[in-house]
Amino acid sequence: MIGATRGAVTGVRGSFRALHIIRVLLRHRLDALLEGSPVGRWTWLLRPLTGGGSTDLPRGERVRLALQELGPIFVKFGQILSTRRDLLPPDIAEELSLLQDRVAPFPGEKARARIEKELGRPIAELFAEFDETPLASASIAQVHAARLHDGREVVVKVLRPGIRARISADIALLRSLAALAAQHHPSAEKIRPQDVVSEIETTLYAELDLQREGANASLMRRTWEGSAELYVPEVFWTHSTEAVLTMERVRGIPSDAIDRLDAAGIDRKALAARGVRVFYTQVFRDNFFHADAHAGNIWVDPANPSDPRFIAIDFGIVGQLDRRDQYYLAENFMAIFQRDYRRIAELHVEAGWMPATTRIDDLEAAVRSVCEPYFTRPLSEIALGEVLMKLFKVAQRYQLTLQPQLILLQKTLLNIEGIGRLLDPKLDIWAEARPVLERILRERYSPNTLAAEFRKRLPELITHAPDMPGLLHAFLAQQVRGEHTLNMRSEDLAELARISRAGQRQTVYAILGTGLMIVAAVLVGLEAGGPRVFGIPAAAGIAAIGAFGAFLAAWPRR
Repeated sequence: MIGATRGAVTGVRGSFRALHIIRVLLRHRLDALLEGSPVGRWTWLLRPLTGGGSTDLPRGERVRLALQELGPIFVKFGQILSTRRDLLPPDIAEELSLLQDRVAPFPGEKARARIEKELGRPIAELFAEFDETPLASASIAQVHAARLHDGREVVVKVLRPGIRARISADIALLRSLAALAAQHHPSAEKIRPQDVVSEIETTLYAELDLQREGANASLMRRTWEGSAELYVPEVFWTHSTEAVLTMERVRGIPSDAIDRLDAAGIDRKALAARGVRVFYTQVFRDNFFHADAHAGNIWVDPANPSDPRFIAIDFGIVGQLDRRDQYYLAENFMAIFQRDYRRIAELHVEAGWMPATTRIDDLEAAVRSVCEPYFTRPLSEIALGEVLMKLFKVAQRYQLTLQPQLILLQKTLLNIEGIGRLLDPKLDIWAEARPVLERILRERYSPNTLAAEFRKRLPELITHAPDMPGLLHAFLAQQVRGEHTLNMRSEDLAELARISRAGQRQTVYAILGTGLMIVAAVLVGLEAGGPRVFGIPAAAGIAAIGAFGAFLAAWPRR
């Protein structure tokens, strides 16, 4: 009975919330978003109740104002949605990127109580000083200044009271709206509204886990330990939980505060170039990049004006790529640098980003039509993020469905290039990015690196090697008795055909190399180490050939 009553109350609240959303959409003349839906047929009833609105403003600005009016969680939704530029018209995506996640703070005594509950001790035992007036307040959490008993200054981030329930309720409402869109929107198959809501939900719940954010910061700090290019504040795990995060307090100048940077004597040209190098290093060396890199989260350390470094804060959103995507993305950048349009087309097919049946010459022509106009400009005016975005749009016409992380990377690249050009309008991003990529690729696929990777996997090979003679004997026995059957599914044949059409010789090398090394392991397992040729163990020669095949598979093709 109690559960039913709660359900009814929740349903009533949800209905009122839905009516409020419709009213806000109408006031900002966004009712076109509801056209074709069952709700849209009845929105005229609410028009007299909407009052004045932003009727003469551009569409993107009206969407942004509506989200701000709907509250902090919808502001956060808009910020996350702005990263999906593959789904949004450019005017709306641009406006959503301007959303500021700043809301009224909740009382400091509630923050104090939450911290004491989470950490299990009074504030006086945890901190020598704690300021109940927040330094900053956002939709998910707010931040307070404090001092540890050893004298170190820290900031304490604490989740908003009731935020998880609020997000759950709004996500449920968004799911209902997405179901309507999936049923009635003419482009529903392309937009996939339920998938978009799932992506927003995943990102929001990840931001609710401050321990996860702390782990992100800790890993990035370890990666850049001792660097003169980027500083990451320390996490204090003894004062952190899933709902409370305590970090070293840092001070710097926001990277878009040009007047303050100039007043501090910062070499903006050196800083801009450094920002590009740091980003490409994070993506291609570390495969772990700060994915919320707007000026509010990227500061400048003024301590050494002639050789300035960046300070990163707020690690709620980070990005990583699949190793395969990372490789093909790096190769795509190198092909763009070299204006090798056919290579770009081949890479998109080899990566599996588009169907293997795609005609390379057609795709090459489409890529050329995107890239060639850019190369008529000075290199200092070309934005790689812009080029990448246009290429993704071309790829979508060829039935590409992009991974969210690739879109996140493209959005971050646009942010970094925007900051870089603000610091130095004549910044040649290509000149800064290319050497970084070349060096990282050279190091990653060097013989030493490949040998180290092989050594790391050697115990696994050795572990399975004793099983190989028995497996080979069973296989040969089946062949002699005529009992062996070959099972291959249609999708296996399709994949082999795709590999063949895409010209992926590297895959063939990998299969051949692995097979030969297995044969070598079988021979080693035989008595006396197997047969010899001219006094040399056959296993050694076969293993060497197999290793060479694996080396060819890993070596990047230009």
